Amino acid sequence: MDSHFDSEAENAKLAQIREREEEDVARILSDKYSIAYADLSLTEIDNDALRTIPEADAREAAAAAFAKNGKTLSLAVHNPNNPVLAKLKEELAAREFRVKEFLVSKKSLERILARYADLSFTAESKAGVFIVAPDVLAKLTQKSATRTALKKEFDTATTEHSLDRVSLILEILFAGAFALRASDIHLEPEDEKTLLRLRIDGLLSDTYFFDPKTYHQLNSRIKLLSGVKLNITNRAQDGRFSITKNENQIEVRASFIPGNYGESVVLRLLDPETTKVSYTDLGIHPKLLARLEKEIRRPNGMLLTTGPTGSGKTTTLYSFLREIHSPEIKIITIEDPVEYHLDGIVQTQVEGKKYTFAEGLKSIVRQDPDIIMVGEIRDGETANIAIQAALTGHFVFSTLHTNDAAGTFPRLADLGADTKSFGSAVTVSMAQRLVRKLDPNKKKERSLTDEEKMTIKKVFENLADKSLVPEKIETVWEPNPANEDETGYKGRIGLYEAIFMDDELAHFLRDNPPENEIAKLAVKQGYLTMAQDGIIKALAGVTSLSEVLATVDLPRI
Repeated sequence: MDSHFDSEAENAKLAQIREREEEDVARILSDKYSIAYADLSLTEIDNDALRTIPEADAREAAAAAFAKNGKTLSLAVHNPNNPVLAKLKEELAAREFRVKEFLVSKKSLERILARYADLSFTAESKAGVFIVAPDVLAKLTQKSATRTALKKEFDTATTEHSLDRVSLILEILFAGAFALRASDIHLEPEDEKTLLRLRIDGLLSDTYFFDPKTYHQLNSRIKLLSGVKLNITNRAQDGRFSITKNENQIEVRASFIPGNYGESVVLRLLDPETTKVSYTDLGIHPKLLARLEKEIRRPNGMLLTTGPTGSGKTTTLYSFLREIHSPEIKIITIEDPVEYHLDGIVQTQVEGKKYTFAEGLKSIVRQDPDIIMVGEIRDGETANIAIQAALTGHFVFSTLHTNDAAGTFPRLADLGADTKSFGSAVTVSMAQRLVRKLDPNKKKERSLTDEEKMTIKKVFENLADKSLVPEKIETVWEPNPANEDETGYKGRIGLYEAIFMDDELAHFLRDNPPENEIAKLAVKQGYLTMAQDGIIKALAGVTSLSEVLATVDLPRI
């Protein structure tokens, strides 16, 4: 008799016994909790089902989807008492999934979770992309061309009971935003409803109210698309996804912050078409534009544009980069974030503390660029590196947060930049604001009041080049909308001012003079201030006087 002990065979038997015992325990627990039992050892796992729940969420809830039929999801559950599981099921319900639970052994659950590693990245198409069929988009865009029409579409969609209800509402939301030329979508929960607001031509407009259930479903769907954690509601999250619109990809930046009545959501629509504006169409006065055309083609130097967030600084710099780009030069940017992609230009993005503006700029200089764009100068280190780059054979484009062109130099000094280097490094300081343009078909002319005439006269009082002052200062134009759906405005245009470096200014700046003294010296150069530029555009009917008054400071009389 062979008495040899086969340890491998015995271990295999023990493993089989343990697995059977584990399955037996799962069967007993299924009866206890009145949940159907499933042995998934031989079951084929559906990848589409698996993708409905992010891996991190599945592991935290000890649950995973293994089959999917339309909106019915088969969910493998190991611990029915897991508190995270309840939240997960709630979120799946918000996404209009009907969940069928199956109690499984730990072994079965691990088998499903292991399949996440096998998911092909390239095959993962649904997450992060929202596709609107071209015919649907065209139809909805046409139907939602006014706020009233958009409200009617929402009224119909929110009463739907189909499985695709949330998708339909999202289609209407994005189509309406495109039709109304919105740059941002705001969802702001209140006590018993959620307010939808659209930012159109720089101003927010109340558009619709969603009931709590609909908003909760929208929130979950947007989170899923954005790639953020579905079960986190008590801290800020940022994500991104894209919308396919007529074969064009529109990137959406999603921001979630907790509020008293739920998460506030802001979606920024980054349509690349909006930045494809020629520098000649920005609204820059011909005299200033002629000078800028020369300055941006210098072999070295620095152009700084200033203004608050949303004043169009990035669009202006992108238009300059497109104008000067050629195969003979290398352009590298560092941005936070990269909002729009430019063909033929190397674009890099700030990444927390690992890749800051300062660190990125140091690296860029070693890449042999001809032109560098720095998204924003925020600190002294970045300022000094940018100045050194401008002094050593590079042309640098960047932005600052100041009120006007004269404020650029005191701001750089406050950051710790060497004032003695300004004269050699900084060639142009610009400032800009955006104002709404009057719709050519929705405006009317009116006479100026005596007070307005005196104010305008005061605005032009110090202008060195009097040839720029309009001959007729009698009338202005204002919006004349036909109904409450209209504003009388369509699109926006820039107001600009610029200061150019010369020997007198360079010498003056060495002693770090105050902003008002710099502005007085700059008057001699004979270029328009933003206020003067705005008044000229108002007199010409490009914008309204009220827009100018609301955007830039005019002298008091």
